[in-house]
Amino acid sequence: MSQTTAEPRAVSPLKRILIQGKYESIQMLSNGEQLILAVVMPMIALFVLTFTDLISDIADRTIDAAVPGVLALCVISTAFTGQGIGTGFDRRYGVLKMFSTTPLGKTGLIFGKVIAVLTVLLIQVVLISVAALLMGWQPNPWGILPGILFLLLGAAAFTSLGLLIAGTVRPEATLAITNLAWILLAGAGGVLYPLSMAPAWIQPTLNALPSAALGDAMRDALIDGHFNFAALIFLVLWASVGSFACIKKFKWT
Repeated sequence: MSQTTAEPRAVSPLKRILIQGKYESIQMLSNGEQLILAVVMPMIALFVLTFTDLISDIADRTIDAAVPGVLALCVISTAFTGQGIGTGFDRRYGVLKMFSTTPLGKTGLIFGKVIAVLTVLLIQVVLISVAALLMGWQPNPWGILPGILFLLLGAAAFTSLGLLIAGTVRPEATLAITNLAWILLAGAGGVLYPLSMAPAWIQPTLNALPSAALGDAMRDALIDGHFNFAALIFLVLWASVGSFACIKKFKWT
């Protein structure tokens, strides 16, 4: 009596991306250095901004002014700096070369990393929000959904930029560029405070940064309950251009 053997079925592109996303998420959550960057540094920023008068003029209460910027900083920490450094060293140690031999492809790899970024970002947002609520944060209820939308757009834009750097320059250069950019964007990129507080001569340049659009959009949403349409268009453009450039220029080795 003959037995028939079922032929192996190819894994669908969506399932490959989900599997890659799970792998990338586990890698990010098991990296102590990235967790410090993703959770500890934003938490420190939350406490510093709340218990000082650095941004006391932005909202009626300092905690309400601090949280939107800190949430925006979480996006940059995970999507840009953390993902950029991780991917850069994956190139150095041949991990990306291994992936290049699979059906995943550049697009699948990028979307898998986006899933990982969103997973870590969700954890960041929950932790920061819980800490802020315990400290008396009162977000504008009309701004919660727009705030979520802008976090997602910011994650898309900064993930594409982080991967573009990691996929085109040497790992050591990626480490230097992304860390330096994190410091500059956090300190003067319109993330933690509005650009109106920056010197007038540099405001036009800073207004061209996605960090400024994300920070302003989060403050408009969570403080005033307003939807920043200009920031929406700006972040969509950054995400689209960054993703296109990343797919075209990304190098496996």
